[in-house]
Amino acid sequence: MIAWLTAEEPEAREDALGPLPEGWEARVWPEDPPAAPDRDRVRFAVPAGAEAATLHLLPALEVVQVRSAGVDWLLPLVPPGVTVCDAGGARDVPMAEWVVAAILADAKRAREFGEAQGAREWRPMKLGDVAGLRVVVLGFGGIGREAGRILRAMGCAVVGVARTAHDGVHAVADLPSLLPRADVLVDLLPLTDATYELVDAEVLAALPDGALVVNAGRGRTIDTAALVAELETGRLRAVLDVVAPEPLPPAHPLWRVPGAVISPHVAGDTPAAERAAWALVGEQLRRFAAGEPLRNVVGAEGY
Repeated sequence: MIAWLTAEEPEAREDALGPLPEGWEARVWPEDPPAAPDRDRVRFAVPAGAEAATLHLLPALEVVQVRSAGVDWLLPLVPPGVTVCDAGGARDVPMAEWVVAAILADAKRAREFGEAQGAREWRPMKLGDVAGLRVVVLGFGGIGREAGRILRAMGCAVVGVARTAHDGVHAVADLPSLLPRADVLVDLLPLTDATYELVDAEVLAALPDGALVVNAGRGRTIDTAALVAELETGRLRAVLDVVAPEPLPPAHPLWRVPGAVISPHVAGDTPAAERAAWALVGEQLRRFAAGEPLRNVVGAEGY
């Protein structure tokens, strides 16, 4: 039996994958999948990017495991009857660190000081406090809980929001009452039909003047035009690891609006995260070979 593995991050793969189950062979995704020998024996696949578009060529495929928490890019390409598993948990810590870093950098005006240094200007500026901020985290899963843990240790008040209310976590329906008192709105939503542009003009308008929007979930969970309109007035600021579209075209207004800081969808891409993702792949393959339940099986909602 064969598993096809993406060619990405080969060092992390070799370091963390672990032993293969007896009778299994792992192969790097071929450059010419239609011509690959034994592709009819591939039962487990770990695609990335364009590789996912060739999943339909694998007639014996049973499981697709990805190394990312999000699966919106993958689901339309998976053949019927194939189980999809995400990498929830593997990137929680680095992504939570990015969220905290975004809030810290905004409060301490890291961008402005960098620009002043580039201009060789000694430009004193008034800094903000992180302790005491009220942070609303929309999409309070593993990443949100880890970010919340760190932020609370720094003195922030953290308000978790999920699809439904549970264990001190608010429901999305509670947003109108939560946003007017928020200093920061953190978006960690996956992209589904229910979350598409959930953060729309109305949600953004409910935030108070001077609030910060942080997005490390999916770009299309925010109405980009509405966000640009708010940023152009200077009423809100934003730190964005994900945008819509991606990659962001050079002429897009998000590049030029004041108060926006953009990174190119890299918040969860650290050496530790890659090792953890590949360790999960190895565990899942061994579970599958042994007939044991798989972790992180994606449901009909896509998360």
